[in-house]
This record gives sequence, C-alpha cells and structure tokens, in this order.
Amino acid sequence: MLAALTGMGLSAAAGLNAYIPILVVGLLANFTDSVTLPKEFSWLGNGWVLGIVAVLLAAEFVLDKVPVVDSVNDTIQTAIRPASGGIVFSATQAASDFDNSTWMSDHPWVGWLLGIVTALIVHVTKAAARPVINAGTAGVGAPVVSTIEDAGSIGLSFVAIFLPILVIVFLIALGFMAVWTYRKVRAFRRRRERRPVPD
Repeated sequence: MLAALTGMGLSAAAGLNAYIPILVVGLLANFTDSVTLPKEFSWLGNGWVLGIVAVLLAAEFVLDKVPVVDSVNDTIQTAIRPASGGIVFSATQAASDFDNSTWMSDHPWVGWLLGIVTALIVHVTKAAARPVINAGTAGVGAPVVSTIEDAGSIGLSFVAIFLPILVIVFLIALGFMAVWTYRKVRAFRRRRERRPVPD
C-alpha cells in the first residue's frame, strides 16, 4: 500500500511539474539512502542528467508564470509530464517492488501505466484551470498559481517518499479540484457563448 502511494504521489507531482520529482528522486538517490534506484534507472542519478533536468526546470519555472505562454507550455508538457510520471513511479525501488508483489515485478509496465495515467490526470486538471484563472484575473493569477503548483510538486515529492500515507489526502483534494475545474471551465465556456457578437 505505501509503495503504491509513493509511486502515485511522485506521479501526481510530475503532473504539476515534470522535472521536480525527477530531480528530487535523483538527488536523494545520490546523496541519501532514502531512494534506491533499480539498475535500469541508475541514469537518473547521473550528474549530467540531473544538470539537464535542472536547466529544464529553470526554463519551466519562468515559462509557466507568463500568461498565454503558460498555456502553450502546458500543451507541450502534455507528453512530457505523463512520461515523467511513468519514470518516477517505476524508478523508485519501493514502487517497483510494490510491497514485494511478484505480479508487479513480472509486469513492470503496470507501474509505467499507473504513473502515466496519474500524471496525465493532474496535468489535464492543471492545464484546464489555467486559462480560466488567467481570464478571471487578467493574467495576474498566473505567477501566483504557478508558484503554488511548484511548491505543491516539491512538497508532494518529499511527502511521497517520506510520509506516503499523506498522499491519500492530496489525491482526495485533487478529486475535489478536478470537479471544481470542470465546473469552472463549463461556466466560463457558457459565458463566452452567451456574449453578443458585435456587428
């Protein structure tokens, strides 16, 4: 159970920011005993890989805080964030062992799939909410919300590794957020459709 929550938490964090959980996992694997990378994922602890991820994180940090550019970035990240979710779910030893399940060991693709789907759900919720927030705040909300998302990704990455039971709280909150986002997006679209077309 805890191993599943570790994988789900890291994948959800990747849905908010593709690079933060990869960097956290790589750094913890390099400098602590908290994360043990399986041999096939040892490259995540490579200094060059971590350096490239850090550069990509810096670019994401800036781009995601600029209105309109953030939506373009979200479109590009539609492939990257789910892939990152699959990687971090499968890369953690706890998640790959999945509470010593031999079935999971014999079917490693399941970890990839769970990570991809979890990250994709979070990403779609984030990407759908951002245009509504930008329109409702005239773009002022973009850097604020982006900073909250980055902080959430960092916090969730550490919680998933050190206190995975708390991931349940985040997943419940995510469910409420997804429902709220769906309703706001629908209301936003209805208002746009009702606007009179100028002659």
